[in-house]
Amino acid sequence: MDKRLEITKESFDGEEEIDSLVSKACDLMEQIYDEGDYPKLMVKRSWSEHNPIITGEMAQPHTYRWYLSREMKKLLQKGAELKVFASRPRLDMNDPSLFDNADEDEWDITQKKLFLFSPERIDISLNRLEHYTATKPADFQRYILFTNYDMHVEVFNSIYPDCVKPDRPAQMPAYHYKLPDNKGITLVNIGVGPSNAKTISDHVAVLRPDALIMVGHCGGLRNHQEIGDFVLATGFMRDDRVLDDVLPLSIPITPNHLLNVYLKEILDKFKQNYRLGTVYTTANRNWEFIKKRTVEQIHISRSLAVDMESATVATNGYRYRVPFATLLCVSDKPLHGKPKLSGAAQAFYNNSKEMHLKMVIEALEISKANNPDGLPNASIRAINEPLMGGPE
Repeated sequence: MDKRLEITKESFDGEEEIDSLVSKACDLMEQIYDEGDYPKLMVKRSWSEHNPIITGEMAQPHTYRWYLSREMKKLLQKGAELKVFASRPRLDMNDPSLFDNADEDEWDITQKKLFLFSPERIDISLNRLEHYTATKPADFQRYILFTNYDMHVEVFNSIYPDCVKPDRPAQMPAYHYKLPDNKGITLVNIGVGPSNAKTISDHVAVLRPDALIMVGHCGGLRNHQEIGDFVLATGFMRDDRVLDDVLPLSIPITPNHLLNVYLKEILDKFKQNYRLGTVYTTANRNWEFIKKRTVEQIHISRSLAVDMESATVATNGYRYRVPFATLLCVSDKPLHGKPKLSGAAQAFYNNSKEMHLKMVIEALEISKANNPDGLPNASIRAINEPLMGGPE
């Protein structure tokens, strides 16, 4: 196979030929990478007045081939021209300069999302993803659920008994209900706390998933909430601290509107009690021990629930331009004499776990049906970053 492929407007005539050429481009990228170089994709967009040529290097393209195929196909349908060729030798994972090329202080947040990550960063993240989850990165699906409870894993495995499971004990085990073209669902048990939430969302972002949803529990903060009620986040109070240095607290973080619409539709369908509002995410599991100070922040932010992961996942979704949402279930009411105590917590978990996960999965099915090419993400694009196919 020639290590260079050029696709011009004259190269094809019809959808079938586009599919064939895109498949050849992906095959070539994989071959170039397997033979020791980074593949490079060059896109020429005649409609772009100020930025007609965009380029980017790839690593392990087989792991997100579904995404590359989709984006290249859309570009060709729009009238773009593509070139694929070998860029430069791959860096060994033990090369001291590897992290120089993955340094986010040198990162262009307005880069086209197809080229958001350097190949070195992709290699590092996919290696760590396999380490943390004990599953292959290529098994990850487009729709990713995060939980921090084994009970949701039990429900997922009962719904999808043939899902791909970890092959060894892992810090954040993953489970994959695989469908063709990666249209299935992945569940990751990320454990407790914002550090884990940041770690996993840092790494899954390189796979360019279509959605991230936090499926967790929370402390209810309002008088008229009951244990077992749901909370659909419309905003986040960031007291998790782990991303303050890379994204200022002044930046508003809101979930994907359409995901919230679908989740609300399912909550209404199943006649669940729920509230929409701000989720307060803390890094302190024992925040009740500094109750006065924390409650003051809760009152100012008008939060209606407290947890330890949602704002972290949401903030990284915003940074990496992955649509995200949060659906939590109230497990305790620490300010109302109903703390999370062992016996009551176990009874709550048994009553809520199946409905919680099934509702999120049903909402994702609606999203897939309505948005087969991925959810619109205009709300998490930069003002100077027009759409791949839009005027510039």
